[in-house]
Amino acid sequence: MCMHQRPHEKLIVWQEARTLMRVTFELTKQFPSSERFELVDQMRRAAKSVPANIAEGNMRKTPKDKQRFFTFCAGSIEELHAHSCLALDLEYLSKDDFEKIN
Repeated sequence: MCMHQRPHEKLIVWQEARTLMRVTFELTKQFPSSERFELVDQMRRAAKSVPANIAEGNMRKTPKDKQRFFTFCAGSIEELHAHSCLALDLEYLSKDDFEKIN
């Protein structure tokens, strides 16, 4: 944990997004090595984008600018869901693991 708590770290949504990111990284470790630069990379990028955009959006001054970053978050969550569905279909994720991400 950081020494100084930043404003976004107090937000429950950021804390949950950080958990989502960690869980995604943990679960994708078990994927086949052939997916390292494909599905694993896509899922991790989408998962990392969520807390990063919450943090950046939280510091924006105008509501319109804040909303833009929060919209990016929603898009990244949907992207992660789509990739998770594929991972489930390919049996890289169990149904229980799928539920942890979604």
